[in-house]
Amino acid sequence: MPLIRPISHLRNQANEISELCHSEDKPVFVTKNGQGDLVVMSQAHYERLHGLLELYQKLGEAEALDAAGEKGITHRDMMRRLSEEIR
Repeated sequence: MPLIRPISHLRNQANEISELCHSEDKPVFVTKNGQGDLVVMSQAHYERLHGLLELYQKLGEAEALDAAGEKGITHRDMMRRLSEEIR
């Protein structure tokens, strides 16, 4: 169930909203005049969400390359390249 609070709650009880974001590990939806206005979340939650979006974007790009017939490299070749870069 989404966590919803009015904007006055954000203004008057910011610490409580912060604690709620961290304890529930969910975003809090803030309303203004009864309409959705903002979403507040912990930095950790945002970073996880942003990481997932980057991963999905990279997977989409890889799928597009695969559909276009692009050839990749084998796992063995990739590991060899990484080992060479480390050295």
